[in-house]
Amino acid sequence: MRNFLLGALAGIIALAALGWLCLRLGVSDLRADARPSWFEARLAVMALDASVARHAPLKLNPLPPSDANLMAGAILYRDKCADCHGRPDNPDSDYGRSFYPRVPQFMKEPPDMEENQDFFIIKHGVRWTAMPAWGQVMADSEIWQVVTFLTHLQHLPPAVQLELRKPAGSGS
Repeated sequence: MRNFLLGALAGIIALAALGWLCLRLGVSDLRADARPSWFEARLAVMALDASVARHAPLKLNPLPPSDANLMAGAILYRDKCADCHGRPDNPDSDYGRSFYPRVPQFMKEPPDMEENQDFFIIKHGVRWTAMPAWGQVMADSEIWQVVTFLTHLQHLPPAVQLELRKPAGSGS
């Protein structure tokens, strides 16, 4: 049993050393426009999902999905998020596709995380991606408005849909 454990430990150390050596020698292609391996893509998504599930506080969205909150969230999304995450007239953003990991395109596929997790990601950003930490730029109430908007993206009032189609920075 002791030899088995020593062999397993030696194998783990050898694999870690091999991984470090591959990174150190530049074997891994880290270009944003190179297609990642299946393993790398799965590993990145798994790590993000696990991290957010562990660290996002269990808070309920304090805002009701009123027309006013949906409108405010739509304006914030349009002005701060849509260039990367898509808009009705450009649901598959070329800009968002230029990053790795690829930026979720919410007009094509709405977010599927819990609201507290969306809030956490927007507020704190995601390291090693293009997702900035908006917590220093936006108030928590504004972040919750964006979360409320994203949660109800499939069922927006007509006035909110019209506002979303306006150019960024045009206000309400």
